[in-house]
Amino acid sequence: MKKWIAGARLPTLPAAIVPVLIGTAAAGMPYHFGRAALAVIVALAIQIGCNFANDYSDGIRGTDKNRTGPPRLVASGLATPAAVLRAAIISFAVATVAGIVLSLQVDPWLIAVGFAAIAAAWFYTGGSKPYGYSGLGEVVCFIFFGFVGTLGSTYVQHGSFTVVSALASLAVGSLTTALLVVNNLRDIPGDAANGKRTLAVKMGDGPTRQLYLALLAAAAIATLAVVALRPWALLAFVAAAIAVRPVQTVRSGATGRALVPALIDTGRLELVFGILFAASVGAGH
Repeated sequence: MKKWIAGARLPTLPAAIVPVLIGTAAAGMPYHFGRAALAVIVALAIQIGCNFANDYSDGIRGTDKNRTGPPRLVASGLATPAAVLRAAIISFAVATVAGIVLSLQVDPWLIAVGFAAIAAAWFYTGGSKPYGYSGLGEVVCFIFFGFVGTLGSTYVQHGSFTVVSALASLAVGSLTTALLVVNNLRDIPGDAANGKRTLAVKMGDGPTRQLYLALLAAAAIATLAVVALRPWALLAFVAAAIAVRPVQTVRSGATGRALVPALIDTGRLELVFGILFAASVGAGH
């Protein structure tokens, strides 16, 4: 059980929960908690499925052999490729069932959005030409975790969007993408050696560190824009205290395993931000 929990990569799960949390809060009352719960299941199942799918695809390609981060199941021999692939398929199946149930309650066309999200999760490192190997991972991450996750969670509540959720999607997308950026920053040497041309590999060490800082700044600016509409959203800036340590780590020039704490702290930053933002925006209605 421990190896499968490790393979699910729990530190990445705030990226799935926060868009739903914030998007739901931004929709305004009355809240449909059943729909929100289904949205959380869909988001978590896709994220976990994505993690297992990446483990499988990178493992069979051999690109995880010199990994500096936590060990992967396939590359480390803790699980067979077939078992990890099965775990990914089961996760995506759970997301599919929950997504269809949710879509039929709101709007059937959302089923297509759900399948697009699953496809994005698989082809990040799967298929013959994975987009994560071409430097497009951060773009797709911003789109699906920012716009799709946040605005979609708003839409399933009342069948419409709000200005607050649109601005919030920019903050959420920026924080989630920052999580991926620091992950890829850590993996630059190994990815470059294995032909994995992530955006971090293409940009290089220094510019990637600047991109991480720019994304945190973008999240702060988007949040300030929300404050103009919902003054209580200022409470979300309490989470900035959590950003101090990862910012210092990234700016210090830390590499390899020394960047793992920054990855964990960025996940915590997003989760705390999401909770505070959602609570403050909800209180402002």
